Amino acid sequence: MDKVLVKFPLTIKAKLTEKLKNSMLEEMNNGIQQAQLEISQINIQAERALNQKDDEGNLPNEEAQAMIHRHFGMERQKREEYIAQTTARRDELEKLALGAEIVQGQSERFVELKVGDNIRDQFNVEVVVEDDKIIAIRS
Repeated sequence: MDKVLVKFPLTIKAKLTEKLKNSMLEEMNNGIQQAQLEISQINIQAERALNQKDDEGNLPNEEAQAMIHRHFGMERQKREEYIAQTTARRDELEKLALGAEIVQGQSERFVELKVGDNIRDQFNVEVVVEDDKIIAIRS
């Protein structure tokens, strides 16, 4: 056997343009707004659950109230963490200069290796795109 087909990682990078930056900022802002809306809805649902009477007209006991607070508190915290992380990413993005390269994701590629090939050349290959067009392939 002189050759073999092997799967290698591939990094996709994007050159930051005004169009990409605006698109990413809009997506982040929309996500933050959605999370804020969900927090408001969670607060309303928690209030309803705490004030909901059973068949006998009783409000939830202390144990049930604690469970309600814990459940809705965890859901609220997930959204608050998302908002904090997204806000930090948004602030970092706003500081980046146009033309900077940012990692957009990872993919895989198949390479035919032959006896005598330098395997190190196959690692750390990057595809660089600008406004969805490939502008460079680097290794």
